[in-house]
Amino acid sequence: MIVLRDRATRPRVLMGQRGQDAAFMPSKFVFPGGAVDAVDAAIPLAFDPAPGCAAALARESDLGPAPLVAAATRELWEETGLLIGAPDARVGRLDKPQGWRGYLGTGHLPDGTDLTFLFRAITPPGRPRRFDARFFLVEAEALRNDPDDFSRAEAELGHLHWVPLDEVRGYDMPFITEVVLAELSARLEGRQAPGVPFFDNRTEVSRFSRL
Repeated sequence: MIVLRDRATRPRVLMGQRGQDAAFMPSKFVFPGGAVDAVDAAIPLAFDPAPGCAAALARESDLGPAPLVAAATRELWEETGLLIGAPDARVGRLDKPQGWRGYLGTGHLPDGTDLTFLFRAITPPGRPRRFDARFFLVEAEALRNDPDDFSRAEAELGHLHWVPLDEVRGYDMPFITEVVLAELSARLEGRQAPGVPFFDNRTEVSRFSRL
């Protein structure tokens, strides 16, 4: 989840640092995020993503848009304590599964209209850990709580802070994070091409396309 702040003045993105003992990307600065859990498919959305966003998420994917939006929303809440979503009366009638109790306790459900599908990347074969990652963009104006209050965050990421885009190259980041930030910069400058960039490394031959 790429949370963007101060778009019109000096754009900043929210980043944190993985622990030095982490099995995957230790000590790297990354965006908040994580894996889709099976229970995410059981969480209804307050509002579906925009049709173009939903269509791009569904292309060449075994997962529908709803669990992807739900997972990104949950991971942002868990790793930063920041809340996005919409108040929804259905929350009171839902079972509150493990992993979702804190978020649902706020009375919100994930809102697909908050998110822009920015990038997708699949790790090349042969890596010790692989991922099929979707990167979402959300504006800080969509946050339902204080963007500087990380007191509810779990301890998965350290040094959570807002990084100016003009300083972010000085951080130790995974290569794919640098690529995604370049795409974000192009978007902010009005230079992005149509569609969602997709680095597809499902086979030994790398392929770049747009969804």
